[in-house]
Amino acid sequence: MKVLELTNLEKADLFKQLALLMHSGVTAGDGLSLLAEGEPNEKIREMLVKMTESVDAGAYLSQAFEETGSFPAYVTGLLQMGEQVGRSEETLTALSDYYEQKERMERQLVSSLTYPAILLLLMAVVIIILLSQVLPVFNDIYASLGGKLTGVAGGLLLAGQLLDKAIPVLCGLLVVVLGFFAVFSLHKEWRKKILGFFSARWGDKGIFRKMNNARFAQALSMGYTSGMPLEDAADLAALLLKDIPPVQERCKKCSEMLQQGEDLAVALEAAELMPPSTCRMLTLGLRSGTGDSVMEDISRRMQEDAHNALESIVARVEPALVLVTSVLVGVILLSVMLPLMNIMTAIG
Repeated sequence: MKVLELTNLEKADLFKQLALLMHSGVTAGDGLSLLAEGEPNEKIREMLVKMTESVDAGAYLSQAFEETGSFPAYVTGLLQMGEQVGRSEETLTALSDYYEQKERMERQLVSSLTYPAILLLLMAVVIIILLSQVLPVFNDIYASLGGKLTGVAGGLLLAGQLLDKAIPVLCGLLVVVLGFFAVFSLHKEWRKKILGFFSARWGDKGIFRKMNNARFAQALSMGYTSGMPLEDAADLAALLLKDIPPVQERCKKCSEMLQQGEDLAVALEAAELMPPSTCRMLTLGLRSGTGDSVMEDISRRMQEDAHNALESIVARVEPALVLVTSVLVGVILLSVMLPLMNIMTAIG
């Protein structure tokens, strides 16, 4: 049986709606039945009907979610813990918030990468047109005056002539790149392989490490909100990042230190899953009995840090691309205009 793959927003909506129904006193089975009746998507409706039948037959809500195969082990583990301590509603709400935040972060990452990529492409097009189409016009003007482009201008003209000959090849490369992105967008298996290759090598560096740590902190907060001890929540949170090997290594180090009796804050700091100042805040919160609110605050701060770091990178890249384009265009134009002005002055 093929597993139904849900988007982040579909998962967030499902958890939120079920939490609202349970808050109003509706049982899990009746809530799933009501959601199935109003679900326009046929495949999701079929999934909800099967979950309803499972719960009505005596299964726990967490088991019904697990049987679908559409939800990761972390989700079913959290729901199971929430059921055991009577906090299913809070767990569902926390999961809804998690998937909403995940969708928001992924959209921001895509938009942050898309705009600089388009700007870089436009910059390349402008430079190619200047070198291959505009410079030959100036060269003809120089030739009519009995001169020719030399020095920097001559080198740029030669580069333009080479680019002009290579335009068919460049167009072919562009088609290949566009085809790659089309396959990446439409073919799920290829997308998983490409993302897996990327994650194994660069998925835990720079801004991606901040984003991974923010996801870990949010997962840790959800586990604690569901009534789970923080040490167990840390082990379960690692399941959310199992597709990124470097993060798994850090989570494994944290787990080993916890098994050896180390304090949670010390293990998190040593594994570089949280910064030292955040670990100190966590220690104080646990000692003062306000661990749940402190974990929520830590999660929110780390998400904001990742968001701000991403915006900061974009804020630096965009002006840099504009500056580079302006300088290159200026150099090209000055290299041909200054000698031309000298010739015109000599003639005048």
